[in-house]
Amino acid sequence: QVHLVESGGGLVEYGGSLRLSCAASGSIYRISTMGWYRQAPGKQRDLVATITNGGTTNYSDSVKGRFTIARDNAKNTVSLQMNSLKPEDTAVYYCSALVKTTRFTRETDYWGQGTQVTVSS
Repeated sequence: QVHLVESGGGLVEYGGSLRLSCAASGSIYRISTMGWYRQAPGKQRDLVATITNGGTTNYSDSVKGRFTIARDNAKNTVSLQMNSLKPEDTAVYYCSALVKTTRFTRETDYWGQGTQVTVSS
């Protein structure tokens, strides 16, 4: 079993910054892609940013230039630095990881429990 635990959410004013962190633990052979998604009330869960184990990143257009994703492969962690936050960034943010638990198993997508980010105007 694999567990993802997020931290770092909270309340911040318009234009402020927050840093989210996520740590993966458990039966991990290899993690390929890690990422952050978010879900606002009444809306679907959307991609924020992803990063491969080789460091290739992908961002949604709405956060490009404001958010930065990074990971530490040795520690199985991923972070999201969020700057210039806007009220529309308010959502529950979820960490995800595509994990092989052994050399022979297929990759499975695991999710954290989510952390609330609220940006006041």
